[in-house]
Amino acid sequence: MTSPLDPSTVVVHAGRPDRVPNAPVGDSPVFSSTYVAGGDRGYGRFGNDAWTALEATLGELESGRGLTFASGMAAVAAIVDLVPVGGRVVAPQHAYSGVLALLDQQAAAGRLEVDRVNVADTDEIVKAVDGADMLWIESPTNPAMEVADIPVAAAAARRAGATVVVDNTFATPLLQQPLKLGADVVMHSATKFIAGHSDVVLGAVITADDELWTAIELRRRSLGAIPGPMEAWLALRGLRTLALRLERAQSNAAFLAERLLQHPRVSRVRYPGLPDDPGHDRAAAQMSGFGAILSFELGGDAEGAQRVCESTALWVHATSLGGVESMLERRRRWPIEVPTIPDDLIRLAVGIEHPDDLWADLDQALETALST
Repeated sequence: MTSPLDPSTVVVHAGRPDRVPNAPVGDSPVFSSTYVAGGDRGYGRFGNDAWTALEATLGELESGRGLTFASGMAAVAAIVDLVPVGGRVVAPQHAYSGVLALLDQQAAAGRLEVDRVNVADTDEIVKAVDGADMLWIESPTNPAMEVADIPVAAAAARRAGATVVVDNTFATPLLQQPLKLGADVVMHSATKFIAGHSDVVLGAVITADDELWTAIELRRRSLGAIPGPMEAWLALRGLRTLALRLERAQSNAAFLAERLLQHPRVSRVRYPGLPDDPGHDRAAAQMSGFGAILSFELGGDAEGAQRVCESTALWVHATSLGGVESMLERRRRWPIEVPTIPDDLIRLAVGIEHPDDLWADLDQALETALST
């Protein structure tokens, strides 16, 4: 269901209790593993008030019905399980390494086939989806920041009979609405921007297709990949400030991208908000903002890039993103990162600190690390 309200208002007001006398303004977590017989819940694995409130809010934001999971990867696994045995998935060449690793594991076990594509190449996607069962899109991609033409790719995949899934973690529901662009399913690592405080591990799925919703909910119920009530409540509490957090973080990211472009040791900046970025026009057409994640490279100096990450005082050298604090890392430090990601690429997950402080710390780290 599409809300007539601006998304920045929806994140504050959706999923609240009815406004009756003495009702709380917001739901509290309910800690119970079972329920008194006679209702539609029965057992703690089948539902929880904290899940319901968070799922209602995410569903309203994404114009569908929400489901929450114990982690982003639990949500991914439930979606991939929709692919029939022997089916084929078209997936990005560059995407979150955990997703690509899962697909590779399933392919190695003979469970499914995987075709990798450059999601920025729409013609390549259109050719690849012929005969596919699922198209997995990540846009912008992690950490290469490529932008897919979601409407065209989704239309081609649906004509071919494939289910279209979009990982919307980087963009969030405030900047991109994949269901409105033609996707069947939207997935989030709610650990990131949705929860927003680096204290929750959680996943989410949203779809407007009741049959798909039922199939995914059955997998959550059967596999037990349920979130805890406290995690769901914390994620909902974090979601309430998403609009403000994202506005500041996105502004900071744009500022840092421009500064990095001017740095003599930086060979490339990947951020769709830059006018010369290959994905700029496409992102401007299908997103309402360019997000708070960017990557940059140091002319092939992988050791220097690692030293930069280890030389900051304010930036946190860590692997997550979407929290209020700014984080950075050299993605190829992880063995499962795909080899086509440059060794010297540093991903910046920009937080809400003052931009001048962020730049001063990053600039000194560049000078310190690259002068040795």
